[in-house]
Amino acid sequence: MRTSVIGFPRIGKDRELKFAIEKYFTGKINEVELLESGRMQREYNLKTQKAYGIDLISCNDFSFYDNILDTAFLFNAIPQRYKNLKLSVLDTYFAAARGYQGVNGNVKALAMKKWFNTNYHYIVPEIEDDTVISLAGTKPIDELKEAKTLGINAKVDIIGPFTFLKLARFTGSKKASDFAPALTDAYIKLIEKLQLENADWIQFDEPYIVRDLNGSDITLFEEIYKKILSSKGNVKILLQTYFGDVRDIYNNITALDFDAIGIDFVEGRKSLDLVKTNGFPKSKTLIAGVVNGKNIWRNNYAKTQGILNELNGIVSAEKLVIGTSCSLLHVPYTLENESKLPDSYRVHFAFAEEKLSELIEIATGKEDAFIKNAKLFESRPDVLDKEVKERVSSIKEEDYTRLPRFEERERIQKERLRLPLFPTTTIGSFPQTDDVRKNRKDFKNGTITEEQYIEFNKNKIRECIKLQEDIGLDVIVHGEFERNDMVEYFGEHLAGYVFTEKAWVLSYGTRCVKPPIIWGDVSRKEPITVKWSVFAQSCTDKPVKGMLTGPVTILNWSFPREDITLQESTLQIALAIRDEVLDLEKNGIGLIQIDEAALREKLPLRKSDWYSEYLDWAIPAFRLVHSGVSSETQIHTHMCYSEFTDIIPAIDSMDADVITFEASRSDLLILDALKKNNFKTEVGPGVYDIHSPRVPSVEEIVSALTKIRAKVEDSKLWVNPDCGLKTRGVSETDASLRNLVAAAKIIRNT
Repeated sequence: MRTSVIGFPRIGKDRELKFAIEKYFTGKINEVELLESGRMQREYNLKTQKAYGIDLISCNDFSFYDNILDTAFLFNAIPQRYKNLKLSVLDTYFAAARGYQGVNGNVKALAMKKWFNTNYHYIVPEIEDDTVISLAGTKPIDELKEAKTLGINAKVDIIGPFTFLKLARFTGSKKASDFAPALTDAYIKLIEKLQLENADWIQFDEPYIVRDLNGSDITLFEEIYKKILSSKGNVKILLQTYFGDVRDIYNNITALDFDAIGIDFVEGRKSLDLVKTNGFPKSKTLIAGVVNGKNIWRNNYAKTQGILNELNGIVSAEKLVIGTSCSLLHVPYTLENESKLPDSYRVHFAFAEEKLSELIEIATGKEDAFIKNAKLFESRPDVLDKEVKERVSSIKEEDYTRLPRFEERERIQKERLRLPLFPTTTIGSFPQTDDVRKNRKDFKNGTITEEQYIEFNKNKIRECIKLQEDIGLDVIVHGEFERNDMVEYFGEHLAGYVFTEKAWVLSYGTRCVKPPIIWGDVSRKEPITVKWSVFAQSCTDKPVKGMLTGPVTILNWSFPREDITLQESTLQIALAIRDEVLDLEKNGIGLIQIDEAALREKLPLRKSDWYSEYLDWAIPAFRLVHSGVSSETQIHTHMCYSEFTDIIPAIDSMDADVITFEASRSDLLILDALKKNNFKTEVGPGVYDIHSPRVPSVEEIVSALTKIRAKVEDSKLWVNPDCGLKTRGVSETDASLRNLVAAAKIIRNT
C-alpha cells in the first residue's frame, strides 16, 4: 500500500523556527534571515519524510504563525486596520497575529481559538463587508516549487474553503454564503496556477465536516466543490478530513468528483461503518487515517490490520492508501531527542518521525515487524495501583456536591473578604525571566543546592508580591516561579507520569508545550504547592490565591493512556488534586484557583455526544476536586481561548465561586451568553490580551469594563487580564496591570 502524511510538525526538531521567529520579533535577525530559517525547516521536513519512503508528502503545511492566518492572507481576507499600518506583508501578518503598538498605529490582534479538539490555537479570520476576496499571495505555489527542487512532487496542502468560511468571523451584515462565490473563484485561480507548476495533488483540508452539519451547510459545501471540481483540470483533488467521522455528509462527498477522500479511522467512531454500509466509489482513492496523529503511543498493528482487512473487501488494493489520522503537528518531532528516557518506556512511544516508520511497516506488512509489535503490547510494565483504583471505585454521589449552595457561599465570602467592588487580580503566573529559568535549570542540573533554589524563588515571590501591592491589586498571586509548565509541574509531583526532555509540541505562534505522559495510575505523592502558597501569604496582608491546575486540563494537556478510559484517568487526577486543595485550606489559604483552561479541548465535536461522552463526567470531576472545602473558602477557576458560549450551563454547574474567561480577543462575545443563561457564578472576563506585546490603555480597559457591566451584575464582576503573564515581559506587565487597576478605580467611581 502507498502512504500519506497529512502534515508534519513545523517548529523544528530543536525548536529552531521558534527561536528564529522570536529573534525577528526582537530585531536580532532581519526578514531575509527569518525567511531562510523557514526554508531550511521546510527542507528538513520534506527530506525526512522522503527518506522514510512516504509516498504522498505535503507541502504548504508550514507556517510562520498559523495556517488559517496564512489562508486569510492568501485570499486577501485582511481587516483594513492592519493594512492601514503600512507595514511589510510579513509584519502586517504578524500584527494580525500578535497585535501592534508602534509609530504606525496601535491595533489589537485577531481573535484566537482552539483548533477543534486539540491544544493548538488558530487565528480567527475576520471578514468585513467590504472585503474583496481574491488570490493575493503565492505561498502554496512557492512551496511546491521549493519541494520540486528537492525532487519531491509534493501534494499541496491548503485549508479548504468550507472550513475557512465556517471558522471565520463576519463583522458586518454579510455571511459566509455571500463570500463563497468569490472565495471559490479565488481557489480556482490557485488551482490554475498550481497546474502551471505541474502539481499532481492538491489536498483540501476540511475538518469542519466532521461536526454537526445542517442542510444549508451541506448545500454550501456542494456548491463550492461542484464548481471547484469542474475546474480542476489534470490536478487530482484530495478531500482530507480529520478529528472525527463524516456521517452527515458521507454520501454527498463520495458522489462528488474528488479523486481521493481522506477519512479518520482513529477518532472517527462511525468511519468504518460508513464505508461498510454505504460502500466506496471504485474510481476514488481512500486514504485511511489509521496512525494516530494526536497521541504518542505505538500503533497496535494487529488492530490496524483488522481495520484494513475490512476495508480491503470494499476498496481495491491499488486504491487504498494508509495515512495519519490528522497532521503530526500535534506530536513531538522524534524520540531521538530523548537521551534520558529508559528503553523500557521509549519502546512504547512513537513521535512524528517514528510514526513515519509505523506507516511504512504497516504498508509493507513485514512479518517480523508485526511479530515485534505484538510482543510490545504483551510486555508493557505494570502500571496498576490497587489503592488508586479502590479509591476511585469508592467515590459516592455526594462527593460531587459542595454545600452550602452557591448563593449562601457568596454571601459568606463577601463578608469575610471585604473586597472592593470590581476586585482586581491576575490569572496566576508572572513573567518567566531569564534568571527564573536559569535558577530552575541550575537546580535540575545539580549546579546549585536545593536551599539556593528555594531561597531564589522566595526572593522572587517577595518581589512579585511587593510589586502587586504597589500596583494596587486586590487579590495577590505568588507568580509561579517554581513552575516550568502548569501541567508538567503537577505531573512531576504525581505518581504515574513519565517525562521527556525535548518532546515539544506547538500550542500557538511560537509557544510550545511539553506534555507529560500518563503512564500508569495517578496519585499525589506529597503536597505540591502548599509551602509556596503559605510563604506567599506570609509576605502580605492581602489575600493570596493558591494556584492549581484542574484534573480535566491536566489530562487534556498530557498524552493520556489508551488502556483505560479518559474518565477513569481524570477521576484519578481529581482525587490527587482534591488532596492538594484540602491541604491548602488546612494551611490557611482561603482563595484557591483550580484552572481548567482546557475544559473544552476533548469536548466531542458533535453536540449529541457532549454530555454522554464527556460533560457528564468532566464537570463532576471538577466538582469532586473542591467539594470538600468550607463555605468560606473561595474557589476560582480559569478558562481560555475556546468557544464557551454553547456550554455556559455546564460551566455554571462546575459550582466554582469565581470564573475568569479569555474574552478580550473575541471582543467580549461571551457576555451575551452569560446574560442569556443567567450565569450565577462571579465572573472575570479578561479585559486585555496577554498574548500580545502591546500595552492596553486605561481608556481601552474602561471601555471594555463598561461593555461588561451592561451584561454582568456589578456585584459579580472581577477585573483581570485574560490569561497568565508568564510569556510577557516585565515592563509591559507592570504597565498593563497599572492601567488595569486605574481603570477599575475609574469604574468604581462611575
